[in-house]
Amino acid sequence: MTLGTGDGGTAGSAIDLRPILIVTGLVQEARIAAGPGMAVICSSSSPTQLRALLTVVDPESIRGVISFGVAGGLDPTLRSGDVVVATEVLAGDARWAAGLSLSDDLIDRLTSGRRRVVRGSLAGAEEVVTGRSCKAALHSETGAAAVDMESHIAAAYAAEAGLPFAALRVISDPAHRALPAVARAAIKPNGQIDVAAVLRGIVRNPGTLHALVSTGLDFNRALRSLRVSRDFLIGSEGLVPEAI
Repeated sequence: MTLGTGDGGTAGSAIDLRPILIVTGLVQEARIAAGPGMAVICSSSSPTQLRALLTVVDPESIRGVISFGVAGGLDPTLRSGDVVVATEVLAGDARWAAGLSLSDDLIDRLTSGRRRVVRGSLAGAEEVVTGRSCKAALHSETGAAAVDMESHIAAAYAAEAGLPFAALRVISDPAHRALPAVARAAIKPNGQIDVAAVLRGIVRNPGTLHALVSTGLDFNRALRSLRVSRDFLIGSEGLVPEAI
């Protein structure tokens, strides 16, 4: 899926300088994705807000769409920090193809330590999928490697606009880990983490502290992996000049 030139380009024509639209859910993801040639929007983990944001994006002003951020693990073999390069996105009965051209050499460079890169499908959800049993059921139903709340919306927008689409997601909470309720409720409307809300939740239920620490460690590992992925894939060697 080449994004180097626009639809109207011909051999030898100038490179298409329109930005790639990067769709994220959290402000931390948006900060990592931001840079030259990128137009970044952040949904604050709200599908409704994301759809509203996309209504004001002129598809003629961009040359492709990438869903970029963390995701919940569905495949039990995946750990926090592992990278999922989407082959397709699923939501209900709908399916959207996704393309990301990665050479074996690039995969080898992305794979290090705890991190590995897999190709697989992403499930789209309108709400956070939190419990282990819910993750297992969704994996059994769809076969998807991971789940997030932005990819299916970004894919639908790209398909309607006739734009190339890709998705890269890093596992934050693995399939075996349930997200604590206080963590789910601590996202502000601007996508930032409400630290005060987290602290109040710990005071009310000190037993959640261990789960929160584990969740935080997984999330930070995922962000580090996402940053490395961004440097390779959206930087000077990856998505912008050549292909997704």
